[in-house]
Parts: sequence; structure tokens; C-alpha cells
Amino acid sequence: MRKLIAVLLFFIAPLAAHAQTWKLDTAHSSVGFSVRHMVVSKAKGTFRKFSGSATGDPANPAAARVEITIDAASIDTGNADRDNDLRSENFFEVAKYPTIVFRSKRVARSGGGLTIVGDLTMHGVTKEVTLDVDRFTAAGNKVQTTATAKINRKDFGIIWNKALDGGGVAVADEVSVQINAEFVR
Repeated sequence: MRKLIAVLLFFIAPLAAHAQTWKLDTAHSSVGFSVRHMVVSKAKGTFRKFSGSATGDPANPAAARVEITIDAASIDTGNADRDNDLRSENFFEVAKYPTIVFRSKRVARSGGGLTIVGDLTMHGVTKEVTLDVDRFTAAGNKVQTTATAKINRKDFGIIWNKALDGGGVAVADEVSVQINAEFVR
């Protein structure tokens, strides 16, 4: 039994030595979104308050684990009335669901980039989503990445909408998410 433990430690110890914890540098990061609005235009916005961390070795990003927590009330579309509506029961219900959380489950190489599959919890609903990472660079004590995803807001119970007189709806179901992240060790 001691030999088995020694052999396991021999192989596991080097892996643990390379795993590092990286904190999301919010001053150099952003979490944004866009959604088709009134059929023709796109409404864009960001979340001003968020935090996160990643654990892993930049030389082996496929073994990384990432977690990001967003303050849902920090939504900012540049329009105070719209932001207040987005915080209301019509959309995010921030009084009841104050945070949006993403926790990765696996990371894989995909073409020239990476995909990060994880659970997104928003509006009290957890669904698996995939982030497509199109840029990943590591230098010194920094890791920078850009990722995008498309989600259906109705999958998360955000269903408010209004039919338009000329056809179509006020807000599309599909939301594009953009994350620019810089992690520091």
C-alpha cells in the first residue's frame, strides 16, 4: 500500500506543482452582450461588476478550471430606463437573482482555439453553455483571452417580449456574449 501511495505521489506532485491560481483583473477585463432589438438594431451592454479566477497551468489550458461571478445589477446599456427594466421582474429580477455565475467543467482544444464548456447559472436556472475562445496568450504572470458564446435567454426563464405592430418582436431570443479576460497570478 505504501508503494502504491508513493507511486501516485510521484506522478501527482509534479501536476500539482504546475497548477496555479489566477485572479481575474477586472480593470483589464470586460463582460458584454448584444441582442437584436426592435428587429433591426442591436442593443449592447456590459456588466460593470464581476470577479473570477482560473486554476491551471497556461502551458496546458485544457486542464484549466474557470469561474466567473457577475453582479447582475451592474448591467449597463447606456440607457438608465432600459437598465432599470433589465433589472426588473421582466428580465433579470436582480432582487431575487443577484448573481450570474459561470463554472467551467472542461476545456478542449478546438481548431486554433479552445472551447470551455461549463454551467451558466442565471435567473435561477443552470444550463450548460460553450464559450468559444478565439485568443489565448500567456506571458509572465498574465493570461489574456477572448471568448464568445450564444445563449437563448428563454432557456434561463427570461421570457418577456412584446409583439411589434409591423411584425417581429421587441427583443430577440438569442443573446451574443463577449468576454475579454485578463488573469494575473
